[in-house]
Amino acid sequence: MAKYPFTPEAAERVQELDLRTTELCNPEYGGIIARAEERIREAVEDALVSDQTTGPVGGSRLIKDDVELLSFPVAVMMVIYMNDKLLKRRYALAEAKRAYHLLRQDSEEKITTIAKRFNLSMKQVKTYIKSLETTSSGFYLDFTNYLKGTGIFHERKWKLVNRTMQHGEVQVTKDEIARLVAEEIRAHMEEKLDVKTDLKLPQDVVDRIEKLKQLHLALRKMHEEEMPKETVVDAFPPCVQKLYKTASDKGHLSHIERFTLTSFLLNAGMPVENVVECFRPASDFSEKMTRYQVEHIAGGRGGGQKYVPPKCDTLRTHGICTGGDEICERTWRPLQYYQKKIRLMKSHPSRQ
Repeated sequence: MAKYPFTPEAAERVQELDLRTTELCNPEYGGIIARAEERIREAVEDALVSDQTTGPVGGSRLIKDDVELLSFPVAVMMVIYMNDKLLKRRYALAEAKRAYHLLRQDSEEKITTIAKRFNLSMKQVKTYIKSLETTSSGFYLDFTNYLKGTGIFHERKWKLVNRTMQHGEVQVTKDEIARLVAEEIRAHMEEKLDVKTDLKLPQDVVDRIEKLKQLHLALRKMHEEEMPKETVVDAFPPCVQKLYKTASDKGHLSHIERFTLTSFLLNAGMPVENVVECFRPASDFSEKMTRYQVEHIAGGRGGGQKYVPPKCDTLRTHGICTGGDEICERTWRPLQYYQKKIRLMKSHPSRQ
């Protein structure tokens, strides 16, 4: 329950302990409040500062069992109280990420148990490989559950056509099951956090929340200022790379594709004049119309609103997503991918 505090058993245990918000100012609960605050801070810093985007949040460490168990609902309450949609998503992702690294280290039996809590029913299989004189362990997951769970992933290895399937069941590894469970946890956490509350909290807790909000805002500002002054084409996400190349090669782009490319380039720092030139090779190019549309998206016309590219979910709906890579799995907006890729290129030049 301390390792996986979002399970039904953990929730029941918390209810039994009957911790009330009015008691949070009691010095006896100081360690719990401090750990709850730390969970949120780790989530913010991991999302906005760390280049090790695949590493465990806070080292996936566990302090005292009772502190871990009770700090989770307190942290959830604090995040809800902040009423920041972006912070809610980042906290949900951080808890899922922590669980992923704990699951990878846990027994296959434990993974199976946790998976069932999130309706991922599967069979554990041990196969004896005679030629190697060893036993290989794995799992088989019903293909409908597999398709449901992997819909957000874009790496080729997750495509059903690239999997081993027998009698309607897909073979998956321990690490892959941990990844699937983590994604279910993230979705569960986002739903849990998507509520409004009028809780009255002790002033000490409110003060801590205010400091966390200021930290989040400061790191977001620093993160936004990291955007390079010149556009880095090599850091474009795969979908934008394809749109950019199509435009350069005189290919046809639909309205939503043109809007996506234009809004991305403008937000990535490309001047209006350069964006207009991107569309010049098109056979139906009209400089007057193109310039008007680009300036409108840039906020120079109309109501003065500068538009941002659609979310990844929207791009997938319109068939613009090209399949993506490992960075895509940890982002939900093209510009977020761009920023992560730039940080990765700076910290690991060899991976460019």
